[in-house]
Amino acid sequence: MAEKKSNNISSKDLKNKMAPENKYEKLPGNVEGAPDMAKMAEDMEKLKTKLDAFKKKVIEKYKFTIALGMLPKGANIIFEEEEAVPKEVIESKPIHIIMLMPEEHYKDLAKIKEEVVNIVKETKENLWVHIKTPVDLWNYGLDSRFEFLDAISAAYPLFDNGFLGALRVANIHKSLVLRTFDKYVTTYVIAGSLVRGTADKDSDVDVFVIIDDTDVKRLSRIELLEKLRAKIYDYVREATALAGVKNILNVQVYLLTDFWQSVKDAQPVMFTFIRDGIPLYDRGTFIPWKRLLLMGKIKPSPEAIEQYMKQGEQTVDIVKRRLLDIMVDIYFGVVTPTQALMMLVGEAPPVPKVLVEEVKKVLVEREKVMNSKDIKTLEKAVNMYKQYEYGKLKELSGKEIDELLKESTEYNKQLKNMIKKIEKKMSEKAAEEIYSEVFTLLKTLLGDKSQEALIEDFENKLVKKGKVSPKLSFVLKEIVNVKRKLKEGKLNTKEVDRVKRDVWELVNALTEYGQRTDLICSERGTMLIMYKGRKAELVLMGNENNFMIEGNVIKKITPAGLKDSTKEEFEKAFSEHKGRLSTKVSADVFAVLKKELGDFEIVF
Repeated sequence: MAEKKSNNISSKDLKNKMAPENKYEKLPGNVEGAPDMAKMAEDMEKLKTKLDAFKKKVIEKYKFTIALGMLPKGANIIFEEEEAVPKEVIESKPIHIIMLMPEEHYKDLAKIKEEVVNIVKETKENLWVHIKTPVDLWNYGLDSRFEFLDAISAAYPLFDNGFLGALRVANIHKSLVLRTFDKYVTTYVIAGSLVRGTADKDSDVDVFVIIDDTDVKRLSRIELLEKLRAKIYDYVREATALAGVKNILNVQVYLLTDFWQSVKDAQPVMFTFIRDGIPLYDRGTFIPWKRLLLMGKIKPSPEAIEQYMKQGEQTVDIVKRRLLDIMVDIYFGVVTPTQALMMLVGEAPPVPKVLVEEVKKVLVEREKVMNSKDIKTLEKAVNMYKQYEYGKLKELSGKEIDELLKESTEYNKQLKNMIKKIEKKMSEKAAEEIYSEVFTLLKTLLGDKSQEALIEDFENKLVKKGKVSPKLSFVLKEIVNVKRKLKEGKLNTKEVDRVKRDVWELVNALTEYGQRTDLICSERGTMLIMYKGRKAELVLMGNENNFMIEGNVIKKITPAGLKDSTKEEFEKAFSEHKGRLSTKVSADVFAVLKKELGDFEIVF
């Protein structure tokens, strides 16, 4: 008895196995190695006219043809032996053509062969046509006659509906894998739509590679799997490029022990894999599994059966939980955009606990953009979630979910309408504020005059004299135009946005102009101002002794802002100035007031 060759693999062995090699040397399992496509192309060019004529006649007569291909020369002998081709035909060295037809036409095989022979005679070319069905090809694999599959996958395609290309990319990948990991590959199996007969030119190609880990001692099983899997996956790109197809090659890699455990645990994927898969390479494991499965000898363990039964029993609970999960998703789909709307109107996003109450105050009562129907939808979603959170809501019916989803969809639709309304109101408010701010500033600088007079003074005293940029005249006119459209109800949001973008330059220019003049004239040392509906008196003594009096509250106006003062401090300052009030006041005083009070108006 021959000594058994060890299958032990070490890290060093694996590294050597994975080292780059000449990818175009003879590949294991192929009759003539990897197909020499360049040489075939050269040969085919010489035969192109007659082979095209043969192909066209075959395809025209048998529209169901799956593929036509020229077999590699090295494969001739095995097909000649299988079909007992006459000696005189063999000596004439014919070109061997593989023709694949659907299994349902197998009953007409004799008639088709006779007619194809007549077509060959018409071409006057030395051809021998082998007519097969996919079942014939898969039987080669099941009979461990892998050299036939290798030869057919290497055939030069004359016509292909996708079958040959898919088989070719799988077989090239198999050859690359075997060249590197020959003794560690237990089986290489093709499955999926190609085997089921439903593949087309764009179908994925599904293959399984099983690695023998039963005699591995120097590497952990996981380390072995990851190292081999990485290299096997790398070969996918190479095989796809060599095959020249667009089909995606999906490769699943399993350790032998894990695969067998999955079969014992009754994983459906493994049963389907064994039942439908066809080996392109096998060391005597896959085919026995397939036979045992067909005989009913591979059965799941009692534990696996019990586990699968429990999954069936748990279905109702899973569905109920998922319905509740859907309710939670709908809840957030209602609450989150509502919080966004609240932020749009300048409010902090309310927490869910007080969301309904805050929305009623702001969107219903203050902004008047939300109606009672919408608030009920929001309230319903929030209450449902609270009950779920407290454990009181255990389940919901599909009908209730459908109703809630319908209501939330309509609610979100209404939110979009509310956004438009709010944006319109905000634009109107912004337009009003821009106009008020600019013309208040103009009145401060140019005097309390009409709009037309202020615009005229702006042109004559500021623009024409080079105090501000001429382009600001356009900005001022735009502000007036926006104000006019606001009154007419024809305000455009885009126009407001444009003015908001440009107005800061006008305000800055006017402020700088006021600062450059340094002193602002006042008719008297005391004046009355109004801000936020309140009145206050300014007592201006010049230098650092300027005060604002509002009722019994006295505040000193300093460069840092308004500071609390006392009656004693005010009387002392007034006494030091001998009761004289200044008629000229620094613009900084008004800048401080603007910062502290916001918009204010000088009454007299």
